[in-house]
Amino acid sequence: VQLQASGGGLVQAGGSLRLSCTASGLTFSSYSMGWFRQAPGKEREFVAGISRSGGTPYYPDSVKGRFTVSKDNALYLQMNSLKPEDTAVYYCAADQDSVYAPRRKSDYEYWGRGTQVTVSS
Repeated sequence: VQLQASGGGLVQAGGSLRLSCTASGLTFSSYSMGWFRQAPGKEREFVAGISRSGGTPYYPDSVKGRFTVSKDNALYLQMNSLKPEDTAVYYCAADQDSVYAPRRKSDYEYWGRGTQVTVSS
């Protein structure tokens, strides 16, 4: 299984970006999926999850109402109203064991290479 995140870039505060995660060796309907991010000097943190069926998306309070996760033949993260504190490397991850996407990074079996998101003030 290989995952690849893309779509990052430099955007001004208040702007939007859409991240994508493509996969080889994996069927998205068989995995719950998560998005995580890691800023310099900080722990990798959960920012969005979506269940195996594609329903029940959920988010931490820090991004709720601004980020939207979805999946079909790829995984997406629509990020609106971006803030400088959203600056980080964003990663997608896949978990085969859970119906609903876990929040703990240790529960995920597969990780993609990250994509950098930089939000300028």
